[in-house]
Amino acid sequence: MDPGELFAGQPFPVTVVERVQAIVASFGEATTRTTKTQVAFRRRRGFAYLWPPVFESPGVEIVLSIALGRDVASARFKQVAHPAPGVWMHHMEIRDLGQLDDEVTAWLREAFEHAS
Repeated sequence: MDPGELFAGQPFPVTVVERVQAIVASFGEATTRTTKTQVAFRRRRGFAYLWPPVFESPGVEIVLSIALGRDVASARFKQVAHPAPGVWMHHMEIRDLGQLDDEVTAWLREAFEHAS
């Protein structure tokens, strides 16, 4: 499966996936896997995920989840979960490409390094 199938008929989420793939590729080698529910970015373990929102949220076609080794307090995150020791999952609704800025890139890099 590819991102185009996961986000069928939705060009914006596919563009977001491509942008996140480019950001991650600039850090080094990682694998990308698309399933029926998400696009996962992995090294030794998963560190970032893109997925369609589970609950309808007006204007939101895609959510970025970043697995960090710490809790980041930021109003940019819709929710932060602590699913396992040493892992905080930060969920961010993506409404426009401008959100994938230097701050998000830094969080993705941190998650990438934490997943090695």
